[in-house]
Amino acid sequence: MTDLSRRKMLVGAAASAAALGVAATAKAASFGNPDHPAEGAINAKSPTSLSDPGPQNPALAGQFPSTQNPPPTDVNGMSEFWASFNNAPKRIQNGGWARQVTQDDFAISADISGVNMRLAQNGIREMHWHQQAEWAVMLDGHCRVTVIDELGRPQVADVKTGDLWYFPAGLPHSLQGIGSTGAEFLIAFDNGRASEFNTLLLTDWIAHTPPEVLAKNFGVPADSFRNIPVDNLWIFQGEDPGPLASDQAAVKSPRGAPPHPFVFSLGDSKPVRQTAGGMVQIADSTNFTVSTTVAAALVTVKPGAMRELHWHPNADEWQYYIKGQGRMTVFDTGPKAITNDFRAGDIGYVKKSLGHYVENTGDTDLVFMEIFKSDHYAEVSLSDWLTHTPPQMVMEHLNISPDVLAKFPNNRPDVVPV
Repeated sequence: MTDLSRRKMLVGAAASAAALGVAATAKAASFGNPDHPAEGAINAKSPTSLSDPGPQNPALAGQFPSTQNPPPTDVNGMSEFWASFNNAPKRIQNGGWARQVTQDDFAISADISGVNMRLAQNGIREMHWHQQAEWAVMLDGHCRVTVIDELGRPQVADVKTGDLWYFPAGLPHSLQGIGSTGAEFLIAFDNGRASEFNTLLLTDWIAHTPPEVLAKNFGVPADSFRNIPVDNLWIFQGEDPGPLASDQAAVKSPRGAPPHPFVFSLGDSKPVRQTAGGMVQIADSTNFTVSTTVAAALVTVKPGAMRELHWHPNADEWQYYIKGQGRMTVFDTGPKAITNDFRAGDIGYVKKSLGHYVENTGDTDLVFMEIFKSDHYAEVSLSDWLTHTPPQMVMEHLNISPDVLAKFPNNRPDVVPV
């Protein structure tokens, strides 16, 4: 019997014992159980070492089977890379609501902060601008966006589910939910400390500028501004804005339109990779020209399929889970490896160049965004690397046969089928 066969028998016996609730006797430093000291339930020698009689929150614990019973390949010591909008408090106003996850809430997230916002029918996120770039994806409904660039070239556009917008730092804009259902969207700022609750608002600036300065600036009597709000509006209920063409005609400038649109339809774009397991659609500065600091991928993984083992060499990855449920293990030096579970509304974060995969653990499609603080999307596939390295080198590293290596995907599938 070969050493590999003995290892497989050992792991199989341990797994069977664990499934029957019997204390397993597997030793560490074996295939699927590699660490000293050993980790994982298969190493438990006493039934009471698996019990958990203390205080419980079953509703919460039930959402995280991979942390309650980690695979024995996990090695503790990594920073928490899970967060969620589901437990982020909402700021609710007449016209909609918003909630956010910044680095203050999610320490690992240095490059990106996120906002989940809902605008009611005709609800308005008041005119404002940021010190950071704003990237967004529409999750539901329709939204009318307005923006003007530094040369005075305006754009007004309607966006739908699956569409993106990108406003470079400092460019003023507004958002309004339109149609019978309004709009819900995800915003990502290219700075982990950025907050939607601390933006440069039109109403705040007007209210805190001397009336005589307003008069001089706009060429109207100072008392023209006597009814301005003294508190900012932030999100408020507006009126139906009317046809898009009317707004576009009203804002038309002799300077023309911006040379690069501030909106892009990612959901309608052609996948860059598509297999029986799912697909990947990408938006970065190569096809969404204006988006110079944020690159993104929309990933769909079929039930049982998996986003292949890979890493990103150019930027940290901020993930937002839109549909379904999945499991991700992140690998770091040390070694460290931690597995966690994700559902709709959750956020994941993977530091630059750390290996990971995302597996669909549900019975419906898993859909999530990968967002990077970069002008371009970049990825290294593990199978691509191994199949484009001299075969003898790979076989000597992994102790595998030529026929096994020949079956590895050699075309960077991105999403591998069941």
